[in-house]
Amino acid sequence: MTDATKEKDDALSRLTPEQYRVTQQNGTERPFANPYWDLKEPGLYVDVVSGEPLFASVDKFDSGTGWPSFTRPVFGDAVTEHRDASHGMVRVEARSAGADSHLGHVFPDGPREAGGMRYCINSAALRFVPLAELEAEGYGAFAELFGGAEP
Repeated sequence: MTDATKEKDDALSRLTPEQYRVTQQNGTERPFANPYWDLKEPGLYVDVVSGEPLFASVDKFDSGTGWPSFTRPVFGDAVTEHRDASHGMVRVEARSAGADSHLGHVFPDGPREAGGMRYCINSAALRFVPLAELEAEGYGAFAELFGGAEP
């Protein structure tokens, strides 16, 4: 077993059943019944499996759907997009680039002034790192995204 395989296996073993279902089995959590859909605190959302930075609260908006919604990923290549023809419809699936975790879906109905995209993401696929904890958690370089706000 390679170190990378062991590391991923260790990360997967720490997931809750819901986190595993969503990220590894392409599940969807219930709307309005998840921890981040209405969280307004400044901070960074990272992949629950790998810890890779995915979204920043400065790009989050209330889409009214009951899931966390973002206008863009923190890096252009942080999230990969794939055709999803499941459930009798064609959508664009969002996956984390590093861990290949299922995150949710991407729709072209986001705020026009912010590019028009809506990354509709399952809370179970994310871990939230508050602005005040970015440095301690190793994400200090991302503090600049918050306009010089002091943690």
